[in-house]
Amino acid sequence: MTVRTVARSAERNAVRAPPRPSAQEQQPQVPEERGRRRVVIEGVSPEVDCGRFAAKRIAGDRMTVEADIFADGHDQLSARLLYRREEAPTWSETPMELLVNDRWRGEFIVPEIGRYRYALRGWVDLFKTWRYGMERWLEAGETVPVELKIGADLVDRASERAADDDSDRLRAFAGGLRRGESAVALDPELAELMDRHPDTEFAVTYDPGLVIEVDRPRAGFGAWYEMFPRSASSDPDRAGTLRDVESRIPYVASMGFDVLYLPPIHPIGRTKRKGKNNAVVAEKGAPGSPWAIGAVSGGHKAIDPALGTMDDFQRLLATARRYGIEIAMDAAFQASPDHPYVVEHLEWFRVRPDGMVQYAENPPKRYEDIYPFNFENHDWRGLWAELESVFEFWIDQGVRIFRVDNPHTKPFAFWAWLIERLKRRHPDVILLSEAFTRPKVVYQLAKLGFTQSYTYFTWRRAKWELEEYFTELNRPPVRDFFRPNLWPNTPDILTEQLQYGTRATFQSRLVLAATLSANYGIYGPAFELMEQAPAVAGKEEYLNSEKYEVRHWNLDQPDSLHDFIARVNRIRRDNPALKANQSLQFHRLDNEQLIAYSKITEDAANIILTIVNMDAHNRQSGWVEMPLERFKLGPDEAYQVHDLLSGAYYLWHGDRNYVELHPDVVPAHIFSVRRRARTERDFDGFA
Repeated sequence: MTVRTVARSAERNAVRAPPRPSAQEQQPQVPEERGRRRVVIEGVSPEVDCGRFAAKRIAGDRMTVEADIFADGHDQLSARLLYRREEAPTWSETPMELLVNDRWRGEFIVPEIGRYRYALRGWVDLFKTWRYGMERWLEAGETVPVELKIGADLVDRASERAADDDSDRLRAFAGGLRRGESAVALDPELAELMDRHPDTEFAVTYDPGLVIEVDRPRAGFGAWYEMFPRSASSDPDRAGTLRDVESRIPYVASMGFDVLYLPPIHPIGRTKRKGKNNAVVAEKGAPGSPWAIGAVSGGHKAIDPALGTMDDFQRLLATARRYGIEIAMDAAFQASPDHPYVVEHLEWFRVRPDGMVQYAENPPKRYEDIYPFNFENHDWRGLWAELESVFEFWIDQGVRIFRVDNPHTKPFAFWAWLIERLKRRHPDVILLSEAFTRPKVVYQLAKLGFTQSYTYFTWRRAKWELEEYFTELNRPPVRDFFRPNLWPNTPDILTEQLQYGTRATFQSRLVLAATLSANYGIYGPAFELMEQAPAVAGKEEYLNSEKYEVRHWNLDQPDSLHDFIARVNRIRRDNPALKANQSLQFHRLDNEQLIAYSKITEDAANIILTIVNMDAHNRQSGWVEMPLERFKLGPDEAYQVHDLLSGAYYLWHGDRNYVELHPDVVPAHIFSVRRRARTERDFDGFA
């Protein structure tokens, strides 16, 4: 053989087709569990980040789940919503109904606090498909014997899945179909029995580990009041104590607040203590900032001796409970230079090259009285465990609500670990996230398990800003994990609007906060006494801020908003529509200085329409468009609106009505919309 012949032979061998695969090898390599399962489940709501985080609900809520559930072809489908408490070994289930365009919905009640899991299951329903076809044949006046036999086979197989009476009844129905009794095919009892014992052999289950965190009612509805204990004294010659706070409880209760939040009550450091108006050098006797936690007398598990003892704290808790008020504590994870942690665990802090411990900074601001924790230190596990023990200590004392200071400056991983552990042991604990930072960070903290969150409401002033922001908060997926808590002011925030506002400004901001959200709070007595002097023009800091000095407040000032706040809180308590957020809807009103929105209960028995004049200086008027269908009102029906703030009654007609608000009277309406009673009537014919 020549060299050329050998080369050509090798070339032919190189391009020769591979051996033909066997028949078995030609079969599609698809897992058995997928081969005959035709249903697709997607677009599940609620589903927070593909199930990575829990959805939030309140005990007693109706949990509504929707999903796109479909399959190839024209077969009929069935679907079930599965749910259970996390610790329960078996699932409960409830049918899902087809809404429109392959969108399905199911509901169940979450009766108790704790963690629940939910999943979805869908399958091609051969019996429903057969029954649908039989309906068409019978409507056309035709009987198809073979179809009756097919149905009988389906029913027979169901009888094998059933037991006792159900099995007997199904066999009887199958016999009727075999005898040619066409009417049996449409018997409602047969449909009910087949639905009770479906063939789910090829069902598809959607279960990526979806979780619901169910909290107690206070998590969903509450009014918070913040005050500094050291400013609670009625005696201008001495600072306040926990006993003085106890004496202030009736005053707080008289305004209708549910939660009394206290800034840190721990010992305050002396090193680099801040003076009046945040002065770098403190004058003699300056009390310092409560957030500079830690001294010789103790740290995060101690009470400042100037405020009292643990016995005093227990008295305060007991008195608050008698008035229906819960005490919320501040959880501020930072330390003064004098904190015992600095001596015992220097590794928990960042040491600079000059040998000094790194204090808190927000250039050009320096907070030399505060050392932040270094969560990247080699003993981070020990730090995590100690901070967890701080929560456990105060929980043991009877505290169940915490406002967490600046959580966005601590690692997400820490909060995920801590909150999961706390909620498993203490499912009634409520954690409020004080994170005025970037939106994605605020939302991430809520997803990690913070029960409630501060918001940007404080800086949303214009009508379009409020409508845009609260539409975002009340739209999935945000509303499923984020519970807003609205504050018109805080010790750190005196907005320009309040600095230059009038009495009407404070009133309108209160009404907005109290009705836009089921949770809101004020920092008092600064708010009800309309404190508005800034430390420096153009800054949001209070002049003579309580953060750095003891204040004495005259609670009997004749212009106090005490009575107005009490009325608003009473309206909130008396109207179930204001105790939740999901029904919030804005309404068209042809004046940019007037904002209108409503909340409504599921059965439309309680309808609240709020209209606020955001111009603190001028009368504003306009025409509000009423959503008659939403309110279950006819186009020609007369209905009554009762202003719960002023007590006035108005008779309205149709979908457009005139409103006028004078800021020097009351800058808002909180209307109860009342339909004319159909059966039982109250005194004026409206219910």
